[in-house]
Amino acid sequence: EMQLLESGGSSVQAGGSLKLSCTASGFTFDDSDMGWYRQAPGNECELVSSRNRDSTTYYSDSAKGRFTVSQDPEQNTLYLQMTSLKVEDTAVYYCRADFGGSYQWGQGTKVTVSS
Repeated sequence: EMQLLESGGSSVQAGGSLKLSCTASGFTFDDSDMGWYRQAPGNECELVSSRNRDSTTYYSDSAKGRFTVSQDPEQNTLYLQMTSLKVEDTAVYYCRADFGGSYQWGQGTKVTVSS
């Protein structure tokens, strides 16, 4: 059974840092493109960052310069290092595996940034 399990969400003050983790089971990152998404209350889910099978990465405008996506193949874990956090980064963060048309989502981890 394929699963994604996120962790690392917490409450932090603006300017702080957090590192989110997404551990995969039942498949490896060679099988999928991986993305970090977030959904803030009242907002649509948005792509924050991605790391594809060919190692190319993507960052949204809001994430550029502040967030870094990486992975540890041995741990089968995807990371999102977030720095200089802003109040508007408050959201539930999800990781998603894209198998080329079919998807697997994690349950999400909550990030709250206070001023």
